[in-house]
Amino acid sequence: MTHPRDRAQQQHADPGKALHCRLRLSHGDLDLDVTATFAAGRVTAILGPSGAGKTTWLRAIAGLEREARGLCRLNGEIWQDSEAGIFVPPHRRAVGYVFQDAALFPHMTVRDNLRFGMRHRAHRTGAHMDFDEIVTTLALAPLLDRRPPTLSGGEAQRVAIARALLSAPEVLLFDEPLSAVDEAARRRILDLLENLCRHTAVPVLYVSHNRAEVARLADHVLLMEKGRIRTQGPVTEIFARLDVALDAGSDAAAVVEATVSDRDEAWNLSRLTFSGGTFLVAGIERPTGTRIRLRVLARDVSLTLERQKDTSILNIFPATVTDLAQNGPAGMLIRLDVGGTPLLSAITRKSAHALNLHPGRKVFAQVKAVALID
Repeated sequence: MTHPRDRAQQQHADPGKALHCRLRLSHGDLDLDVTATFAAGRVTAILGPSGAGKTTWLRAIAGLEREARGLCRLNGEIWQDSEAGIFVPPHRRAVGYVFQDAALFPHMTVRDNLRFGMRHRAHRTGAHMDFDEIVTTLALAPLLDRRPPTLSGGEAQRVAIARALLSAPEVLLFDEPLSAVDEAARRRILDLLENLCRHTAVPVLYVSHNRAEVARLADHVLLMEKGRIRTQGPVTEIFARLDVALDAGSDAAAVVEATVSDRDEAWNLSRLTFSGGTFLVAGIERPTGTRIRLRVLARDVSLTLERQKDTSILNIFPATVTDLAQNGPAGMLIRLDVGGTPLLSAITRKSAHALNLHPGRKVFAQVKAVALID
């Protein structure tokens, strides 16, 4: 997997181009009050439990929540300013919105649905993508004369994504776009989304409950709770926070950014360099220099006070304990600093006591398994 956008978007994105919103809305039990800025060329994942306000926030940005109050501005163009009495209707906002249920027009063919998405593009300055190019990239040619009720979940979502792209959007909003598709379709669409995000210099907001999707696509993570922003930051930092990792339970994992640096042909292993050293990993068929993301589960990291020699574990790194928290009645979750890269370790309370673990304690992290995020 190529590292998401290989950070190229962050290098050439115009820092002056951004979506800024400060919005409030009381909706039933939800009291939404959020302020954030989303940079062009960056994918921001919005995580949080059901009812946190994620979808409502996207809808307010798109102009679909007329009762929302506050300010919403894109690249200096004001979409909403409640104090000034300004409200740009949804059809005049340059938003490409992919809903959880695709939201295609059932009475139209796929071709007509796509053409409908192009109706306002002449007046927009977002990325103009060619119809034939989109159809080819998303493998939609066999579907053009069919109607949405005859499509599978994965096919419908591909059409919805294509329609959003053909509108020349200046903001892309994805609301759980893969929750209704099977695993095979999910992987295909993720491949397409990764490529899309790498070449789209607009703000991308991606709502999901799936941490694996977020780990693959996102640059920045924003965690919501009860209508507020609980925390935000780079994906590598947020996933390694103890409070966030504890929420993930047995799936707690750190995201590591690495580069394929070499290959050991004798043992069929790749060397993956990161700030804390080098992983030796089997099954990584990527050219030298490729940027990748790795997922290291906390339960796959054990700790010792001395470097072990007679062991089958290949990946052992000097580390420093930076924080720890109880994880259930018998467990402890340890946050580690490995040469500037955060890792997590899930061990028992008994082991933590025996090792006398505390912030600043020097240990060795033994990584039993590493997974390529793809």
